[in-house]
Amino acid sequence: MSSIAPLFDGWDDTLIWSCLQGHMGRAWADDADDPAAAQIITSDFCFLAGDAGIPSAIELVRNIPGDYRRPWMLIASRTDSWHELIEEAYHGKFKKFMRYAIKKEPHVFDKGILLKYIECLPDGYRIKQIDETLYNWTQKEMWARDFCSQFATYADYQRHGLGYAVLHGETPVCGASSYTFYDSGIEIEIATEKAHRRKGLATACAASLILGCLDKRLYPSWDAANLESVALAEKLGYHLDHEYVTYEITGFQQE
Repeated sequence: MSSIAPLFDGWDDTLIWSCLQGHMGRAWADDADDPAAAQIITSDFCFLAGDAGIPSAIELVRNIPGDYRRPWMLIASRTDSWHELIEEAYHGKFKKFMRYAIKKEPHVFDKGILLKYIECLPDGYRIKQIDETLYNWTQKEMWARDFCSQFATYADYQRHGLGYAVLHGETPVCGASSYTFYDSGIEIEIATEKAHRRKGLATACAASLILGCLDKRLYPSWDAANLESVALAEKLGYHLDHEYVTYEITGFQQE
């Protein structure tokens, strides 16, 4: 990891940090000792860095591990030369769109405002920290699976993760949890079951997670998939940094 780390200098993405720090993900390079280009795959995300002009760069773009099970992958890089290789390798199998990087500012959160969002939870709903029962439940529900999907066991999640769920009665209908983790924080995953949206549940649940992270001296990192996510992040105190090109690729399943 130390040999490829310079290729990712300046990348402010915690999924890259998770891999470089040895917590989650895997990496490949054209040369183990003196790499010119490298690929990191953490969960559903692939990052490409270095010199896209070397002959083996296209091999990195096409590299999908044989044990990768999801029918899609998100690929990001910072240069047009890598983008061109991605479009060449996955012609007719990609969707190009923008994601939104959110600034990492440890001191921007107003605890009083976050507590007020929690207090505004509608009647009939309550927030509970994700315990072993909720961890097991997330494994069975597609909309909630990524709350804990990167942690192989509850013990692993309990050690490295943190999350909260909104319950309606006894049924979880919203959650905010650690998608991944790195040395000093987590990457947030948020979702709400469709029938319970537009009620402020995600705001209250995310506020709980942010406060929980602050209590543990962890940074709650946020990367937005769309402008709706950006708006929620800004409501909670975050600020937009920049947008970046992302490719969703499909149809690559190995025989």
